[in-house]
Amino acid sequence: QVQLVESGGGLVQPGESLSLSCAASGLTADYYAIAWFRQAPGKEREGVSCFSTSDGNTYYADSVKGRFTISRDNGKNTVHLQMNSLQPEDTGVYYCAADEIFACPITFGGALNKNFEFWGQGTQVTVAS
Repeated sequence: QVQLVESGGGLVQPGESLSLSCAASGLTADYYAIAWFRQAPGKEREGVSCFSTSDGNTYYADSVKGRFTISRDNGKNTVHLQMNSLQPEDTGVYYCAADEIFACPITFGGALNKNFEFWGQGTQVTVAS
């Protein structure tokens, strides 16, 4: 049974930083992709970042490039999302997702495909002054 447990959400002011963690258990494949999605009130869930364990490749949405960094603990199934220079538009519920696939799935339009098999419960990130 695959479980994804997010931690690290909270309330911060604009310009501050926050780090999220996703601890994955139960994944049995040699390679998999772990991603972060977020959903703001009234908006669709969007892909923020993704890490591919097969080759270490990463994906970032244009809106977070240069501000967010995804990383994986060596030899562990824990992925972190370091979020710097947070803005109110970064507010939302952040979900960790995983799938036993070779690479992060990117759509033709350049977005992260949402069809991940496993999902966490989500953690709230609020950026407000």
